[in-house]
Order: sequence, then structure tokens, then C-alpha cells
Amino acid sequence: MSDKMVRPLLITIDGPAGAGKSTVAKIAAEKLGLPYLDTGAIYRAVTWLLKEEDIAPSETTNIEAALEGISVSFSEDRIAVNGRDVTDEIRTSDVDVAVSSYSALKPVRDALIGLQREQALKGLVADGRDMGTVVFPDADIKIFLTADAAERAKRRYKERLARGEKAEYEEILKYVNDRDLYDMNRKIAPLRPALGCVILDSTNMSIEQVTDVIVSLAEELRGTRVN
Repeated sequence: MSDKMVRPLLITIDGPAGAGKSTVAKIAAEKLGLPYLDTGAIYRAVTWLLKEEDIAPSETTNIEAALEGISVSFSEDRIAVNGRDVTDEIRTSDVDVAVSSYSALKPVRDALIGLQREQALKGLVADGRDMGTVVFPDADIKIFLTADAAERAKRRYKERLARGEKAEYEEILKYVNDRDLYDMNRKIAPLRPALGCVILDSTNMSIEQVTDVIVSLAEELRGTRVN
């Protein structure tokens, strides 16, 4: 049997903010016995670090210096940057607002693309905005997960309230629309469906329904590899 036939599955899930990518990716990874790569958390962690060091989101040598030798590690549901647990800090509204600006910078993406690809040796499920288009263009299964802006804003609103944070639905809806516009029109790795991807609109789908579709696709592909 060739190496290609036995290579572990590599699945990417891209899509706009609030589409449910991370939740679905985690569940699918667990059901399929694959590692989960939370790329959104990685970019949030980098954003947090650069903001902590008062480095503006512009392409300067300061960013390259700050990210040289950076350590981002996961342990269960926790994430650490250079040994410091920043799990809660990276989910604040300040990071929400800033992450697009930093993640669009070439020095930031260059620093992280190798780190992300190194994680794929044992297969994985990765979610983000350019996993299927840039980071893993040869992925076995590429999903573009979306939902209408109002539904995505509603999800973010409920998440904020559940964490005990103050939240205004209209402000979140504006953020979602602005983020979509920015991500789709940025010069580096713009948000778009990858070539050959499966587009899933989760507006009227439950998390379980979306996950079932992805798991079924993966199991079907696994079946063709061993038969």
C-alpha cells in the first residue's frame, strides 16, 4: 500500500467570524480521532502578545523581532504564550477588534505558517480563514463553513453573555459585517472558499448536523483508502 493511501486525514474548515468553525472542528476531530489545530487561538495569542508589547499592526521589524522564537503551546483547553497562560486574555473584545489587523500582516503569517504545517504529520482538523487556500491547499477535505451575518452575530452575543461580559447585539453585528468585509478584501490570504471545497451554510443547522456532514465525508474517504 502506498504512503498516500495510509496518510492520516487532513481536514480544513474555513469561514467567517461566528460561523462555528472552532466548535465544529473540535467535535469532528474528537470523533475522527485526529488532532485539532486551533489556528484562531494562535492568531489571537499573537495579537495579545503584540498588543502587550505596544507594537502597532504595521509591517515593521518590531513585529519580526517580537515573534522570533515565540512559543505557543496548547494543553487541553488552555493556551500559553512563552509559558504564560493567556486563555482568558485572548477572548476579550479588545483582541476581537485587533486580531484582523495583525493577522493580515505578512510577517505575522510568515511566522506562523511553518508552525501550523508542522502539526499536520499525524493528520489534523484545522479551522481558520486560509487553511484550505494557503496553509493546507492539498488537504483531503476542505470545508467552507458560513452562516448569515445576523445569525453569526447572535451566536457571538450569546457567547459574550454566557461569559458574564457586557454585550450589545447591534455592535456585534456591525463588527461581524466589518470583519467580513475586511477579511474578504485583505491583500494577503483573503477569506474565500478553497478550490474543491464543500460549502456548508450553518444558518439553519445545528452543531451536530454540521459535524455529522464533515464526519461522514471523512469516513467515506477513509473507506476508499482501505478498500
